[in-house]
Amino acid sequence: MKPIHELQRLASPFPKPQSLASDGTTLWVGSRVTRRIYAINPATWSVGWETAAPGTPYGMTVVDGELRVLCSETADDNRIIRRCVPGKGFDDSFHLPCPDDTGSQLSYDGRRLHVSQWYPKKVIAIGADGSAERIIHVPHGICGQVFVDGLLYLVTTDDEKTTDYWLTRVDLRPATPEIADIAHIPFQARALAWDGRQFWTNHRDQDQIVAFARVT
Repeated sequence: MKPIHELQRLASPFPKPQSLASDGTTLWVGSRVTRRIYAINPATWSVGWETAAPGTPYGMTVVDGELRVLCSETADDNRIIRRCVPGKGFDDSFHLPCPDDTGSQLSYDGRRLHVSQWYPKKVIAIGADGSAERIIHVPHGICGQVFVDGLLYLVTTDDEKTTDYWLTRVDLRPATPEIADIAHIPFQARALAWDGRQFWTNHRDQDQIVAFARVT
């Protein structure tokens, strides 16, 4: 299996980049250390706006020009999806508990949010009330996800302490999803985003953000 083709590897403007999303113009990144969401201009690599999150922002996706952020909150590590409006901040009234009170990454297929559970190796499509509508089982642990042209792409691994990570493609259109590992990611990646031209992920422990080419 060929490795991903890196296009850029850039120093994060803040420590431990964790969550990641793109609206095609802005790269949205959440830090595990500062517990803030940052808007990065990919052309200038500058932060244009930032806001505090209500917890550690583990996963993030774009929904109709807004952000949905999966946060770890409270001393009990409750996993809650929050609404963030760019330029304004978080909406205190929006509170969507994750199924089983667990989850790390988040994606949106244009209709429904999908929550991933790393160690159970599951992606869960959820309804407006947070209830599970479909459960997709995958062969590896999940540490990133994004929809591209109707296909679900995941960052996966069997052992997070190694550098054996994969880009895994999931076609959800058949009754039984078709799952394939299509590229090797040779570092401990976290999160996955698509800006319309290329993928983005985080090399969190090196405080770096990485762009790589689409794999077909």
